[in-house]
Amino acid sequence: MNTEKIAARRLSLDEVTKLGMKDKLFVSADTAELRLPGCYVPAFLTKSGEDFEGGSITARTVFQEEVSCLPDDENEAGIYVADETGPETIEVLQSAGVVLDLALFVPNGDKGALSALYAAARQAFGADVVQIWRQGLKEVPDVKVDIFEEQVPRGRKGGDSPKRDRRAIDTYPTRADFIEFTPGWKPVVEIHKPVVDDTPTI
Repeated sequence: MNTEKIAARRLSLDEVTKLGMKDKLFVSADTAELRLPGCYVPAFLTKSGEDFEGGSITARTVFQEEVSCLPDDENEAGIYVADETGPETIEVLQSAGVVLDLALFVPNGDKGALSALYAAARQAFGADVVQIWRQGLKEVPDVKVDIFEEQVPRGRKGGDSPKRDRRAIDTYPTRADFIEFTPGWKPVVEIHKPVVDDTPTI
């Protein structure tokens, strides 16, 4: 297990409420997934500290787990920030690497192309290191599409037409699964229509 000892300071609830979502914290690694008492992981608040109600705070760790705690409860591990002059030393779990969950488009991809792709990854990182946990392969048609996001209509019917923004052009809507759409907006996929500039020229 790869850990690092750092000087840190425990925050009170009042101090946590003054933090934003980009402030780096350390929360307990003793979760349902990890079970590591006495160890901490880097995390960020799920919303600004001032927006939490009551004494419970929720943070999302860099390993994508959500952890809730009561900072002022002495029976809980609490929330820490790095502080060179901090009165305590905590043990922080380090990352071993990342698991890639991505959509990779291989033009005219066949078994030979995929084997070459995996061989290149293993050559770069080591044959015993690169492991394929899940492989979802599907053929995609040769069709270009526009991916828009459109405001979800609410309230009155027959009002103004909903606003629409183009997010991407893609060869089939594979990317739509990975785009984070704006809250209150929905994805719309249409056949790509090139923009034609019909401005008269001299």
